[in-house]
Amino acid sequence: MKNVEMKLEGNTLIIKVDLTKEFGPSSSGKTIIIASTEGNVPILDRDEKVGLNVYRKKP
Repeated sequence: MKNVEMKLEGNTLIIKVDLTKEFGPSSSGKTIIIASTEGNVPILDRDEKVGLNVYRKKP
């Protein structure tokens, strides 16, 4: 994962992303990647999975 922290508080999933970070352009080159789970990942010892991409348009 890039720039993604996850934790469980009871049955609530908390996802933390630092919006000041960048990891370069997306494969299409239209957006800048800020955070990604890089596919679907399991949620800390549970059956659920999460897939997350955070990005912004290139200026």
